[in-house]
Amino acid sequence: MLRAIRLLGALLSLVLFLLSCSTTPKGTFFQEGYASWYGKKFHGRSTASGETYNMFEFTAAHKTLPFGTRVLVHSKRSGKTVEVRINDRGPFISGRVIDLSYAAAKELGIITIGQEDVELRVR
Repeated sequence: MLRAIRLLGALLSLVLFLLSCSTTPKGTFFQEGYASWYGKKFHGRSTASGETYNMFEFTAAHKTLPFGTRVLVHSKRSGKTVEVRINDRGPFISGRVIDLSYAAAKELGIITIGQEDVELRVR
């Protein structure tokens, strides 16, 4: 009986591990919400992926997408779209779905307004 419980536990652990390693197929991920940005205060610091944050690169933070995922961020207001690479975790404010680097936010025209209603798609 103890052996069966251990085997079941091992199988459950394996299944959970494999699920956590899955990647998001291109074009299947879609999310709407607010984008914000972060810049100078974090420039040169380590990101959750271990990279050094560079506010002049087209990168972003997302809560769940795997590091390295390329995402198209489309501004509903301006109609502009920018491609970013996920290299950090966040945002940690309710209602926000992505934190953009300064460069990406500037490209979308949201530096002065601080946040923007966006759509996200995996590239």
